[in-house]
Amino acid sequence: MPLNRRKFLEKSAATGAGVAIAGAAAAPAQASVRPARHPRRYSLTVMGTTDLHGHVFNWDYFKDAEYSDKAGNAMGLARISTLVDQVRKAKGRHNTLLLDAGDTIQGTPLTYYYAKVDPITAKGGPVHPMAQAMNAIGYDAAALGNHEFNYGIETLRRFEDQLHFPLLGANAVDAKTLKPAFPPYFIKKFHVPGAPPVKVAVLGLTNPGIAIWDKAYVQGKLAFPGLEEQAAKWVPKLKAMGADVVVVSAHSGSSGTSSYGDQVPYVENAAANVARQVPGIDAILVGHAHVEIPELKVVNEATGRTVVLSEPLCYAERLSLFDIELVFGNGGWEVESVAASLLNSNTVADDPKITRLLEDEHAKVVAYVNQVVGTATETLTTVEARYRDAPIIDLITKVQEDVVKAALAGTQYASLPVLAQASPFSRTSEIPAGNVTIRDLSSLYVYDNTLVAKVMTGAQIRAYLEYSAEYYVRTAADAAVDVEKLTNANGRPDYNYDYVSGLRYDIDIAQAAGSRIKNLTYDGAALDDAAQFVLAVNNYRANGGGAFPHVASAKELWSESTEIRTRIAEWVTAKGVLDPKDFASADWKLTRDGTPVF
Repeated sequence: MPLNRRKFLEKSAATGAGVAIAGAAAAPAQASVRPARHPRRYSLTVMGTTDLHGHVFNWDYFKDAEYSDKAGNAMGLARISTLVDQVRKAKGRHNTLLLDAGDTIQGTPLTYYYAKVDPITAKGGPVHPMAQAMNAIGYDAAALGNHEFNYGIETLRRFEDQLHFPLLGANAVDAKTLKPAFPPYFIKKFHVPGAPPVKVAVLGLTNPGIAIWDKAYVQGKLAFPGLEEQAAKWVPKLKAMGADVVVVSAHSGSSGTSSYGDQVPYVENAAANVARQVPGIDAILVGHAHVEIPELKVVNEATGRTVVLSEPLCYAERLSLFDIELVFGNGGWEVESVAASLLNSNTVADDPKITRLLEDEHAKVVAYVNQVVGTATETLTTVEARYRDAPIIDLITKVQEDVVKAALAGTQYASLPVLAQASPFSRTSEIPAGNVTIRDLSSLYVYDNTLVAKVMTGAQIRAYLEYSAEYYVRTAADAAVDVEKLTNANGRPDYNYDYVSGLRYDIDIAQAAGSRIKNLTYDGAALDDAAQFVLAVNNYRANGGGAFPHVASAKELWSESTEIRTRIAEWVTAKGVLDPKDFASADWKLTRDGTPVF
């Protein structure tokens, strides 16, 4: 039966709102165990995944084919299941623990389908495929990711109820009482013949950025304090409860940086900070950043002890292993060493157990994304969209403009010009000439963002564009242009570069950041800094994602819960024919000292 969150939290007065579970084999009472004459040893292996984002199989729903990339990666929980079985066989299942570090129920058409098309929240609705897979594999606990909140708290709570293991979030608290809204920790005892059991505590931490990114769902309901302060609160409690090993599952990267500037007073990627600042932690399973870290050693400033971190990339492409060696002496267990490593999903085949379990759900989603909703007069692609004004991105902005104009019709803001932003999310998206499917359109807009309308001045829009233009590497007028080295300055990801429609402007990449926007006009005239505009913007950006200036604090006129991806499909369906003449516009170009780059 699924573990019940409410029962966990009813125990808070006695246990601190955690979860305590005995190991598979009952341990003898500690008082009856005679101290060993020689030190007893125990080997524990903690396995970890993170940022699964709805990947059950090695399948690309956007391409309707087996997943493949240049690095030869494979993905999916069906592969992880095989790896986990191998580790359990080698180590003994009773000597292993399986954790996840969050971002589970968003990211693929599979997760969208069971949130929106055949929702798990419906009366008599289905069990989420991710819950089915993770239950079947036998996860012990998982941390909350920020994307767990993308479909609202009701969907998250239903998913939580369907799991046979707890979702942990020590720093996800009730906004009013500041008490835990989810179990903060999980404790499991491991039986050791002839010695007291080994008590392992897992502390779950999530990302403070949820307060920004999913503000519409969590504001006034949940709060998300910093990882460092919450770990400092809970780790001593776990040690006082007799934990011999403390593992943290953190949906937070290790870089110490934040994408949201100073909008939230807590660090986004704080896992290494936690290791340095909070004594008593042995290992941290890292998530959120989608990077591959086999083993990172961080020295705790207070104790001088080494804390071992590992991040298994994302999408179930890797499995982290923490091999923990303990020795019993001086009346208790002590961690002698921790070593981390990664296993690669491309070394194994899918587990037939998972294939059988979810082949029907997979088939439903494949059929759904292959529905034809229109026809395209020519092929549209994002291949060059990050450095050339591409019609395929104009499709996004046109849809957003139309939706917002319709929403504001009849209001006092109906006369304001509507601009729209959009980012080149994918470098490989293509809408082919001929039949257009939901799959084609979904590959263009891979995130479950929704639409917001904000009021901004011309001066604020100018600053917004200057910030966006920092995406380009400064390139002298006489230097050779290599498009592979032209973008992503200072690590800026593609999704934090914005087009803005309805304006005309040049981006002079020979100039220093902050002085790149040239010839900025609206309706044929120089942009009036005092003029007011409505910006149709996705909720991630509207809430401060990417730390673009002014937009998060700008007055909000309207918002909705329908995904932009769905709005694009509706627009194409209504048109029937996808013709660039209906949406393409020449808004911007790259220049160097006034001369076009291309």
